[in-house]
Amino acid sequence: MEPATALNISICALLVGITGYTIYTAFGPPSKDLSDPFEDHED
Repeated sequence: MEPATALNISICALLVGITGYTIYTAFGPPSKDLSDPFEDHED
C-alpha cells in the first residue's frame, strides 16, 4: 500500500470518528448535561 493511501485512510477514519463522537455528544445520553446559555441568561 502506498504511504499516501494509508495516510488518506487514516485521516478519513479520524474525521469519521470525530464526527461520530460529536453527534453522540450532541444527541445521545451526554446531551442531558448540556445547558443552553441563552436560556440561562434570559431577562
